[in-house]
Amino acid sequence: MKKEIEAWFRGFQDRLCTAVEACDGRATFQEDEWQHETGGGGRSRVIQNGAIFEKGGVNFSAVSGDMPATAAAKLLMPDTRYFATGVSVVLHPVNPLIPITHMNVRYLEVGTGEAWFGGGIDLTPIYLDVKQARYFHEQLKAVCDQHHPNYYSRFKQWADDYFYLPHRHETRGIGGIFFDRLTPSEEELTLEQLFAFVQAVADSFAPTYTTIVNQNRNLPFNDRQKEWQLLRRGRYVEFNLVHDRGTKFGLETGGRVESILMSLPTYASWKYNFKPEPGSEEEKTQQFLKKNVDWLRVG
Repeated sequence: MKKEIEAWFRGFQDRLCTAVEACDGRATFQEDEWQHETGGGGRSRVIQNGAIFEKGGVNFSAVSGDMPATAAAKLLMPDTRYFATGVSVVLHPVNPLIPITHMNVRYLEVGTGEAWFGGGIDLTPIYLDVKQARYFHEQLKAVCDQHHPNYYSRFKQWADDYFYLPHRHETRGIGGIFFDRLTPSEEELTLEQLFAFVQAVADSFAPTYTTIVNQNRNLPFNDRQKEWQLLRRGRYVEFNLVHDRGTKFGLETGGRVESILMSLPTYASWKYNFKPEPGSEEEKTQQFLKKNVDWLRVG
């Protein structure tokens, strides 16, 4: 199915870019097409200096090759030969009252014939809005429930564990869902059924996120809130450079560096031993950056 999956991901990139541009209302995507050194390539699309989005990327790739055995072992790959395709999205808004978001859907097939899907969606509010957090998780649960009764609880826990900075003892944001190495044999589903689930996850992203954006897009903000935004973006950078599997896979397989690192914001900051003021909105948000919050019932 790899050609069918690749074609769908390519078309999904087009539809998603259209939705993001419509949401921003001013900026458009710049596209770079590139070729991978061992086979295939991709389309990197970046939006910058928009009315809503300071920087964002929607990347498509379909690459193949034979990676070094040491790299394959690090990535738990059963074979060095691989084909990988997917779409990855990160959006960094101008307004600190609009959350950062990330989405990724991917398919990987190795030389042994084993194939699996991975992906997920998560949200990183700079300032937590409890109602919006609940709405976000309700939408993800609705998509999961259409395909398996335990997908939301299972993949929500996986997201809590994955989008976590152990050196900070905090989650990157309010999580979402995350899944990796979903194989037909282990899930007791066909490849077609797993693909239908991944398509549904991808298609839910734009309407869910743009609903939150449109609720917050005209809210005023001040310098203090921008400062907190830059500090929280610093945490985002730490996760993507230290822990993110997609970043590691891209670098280990000789991917295009500019495309791999498009997830990083234009501006971020680090302050030595910064602690939010007691009782502040910043402290309230930070107190929610932990695993196992029941976002469907919070508030």
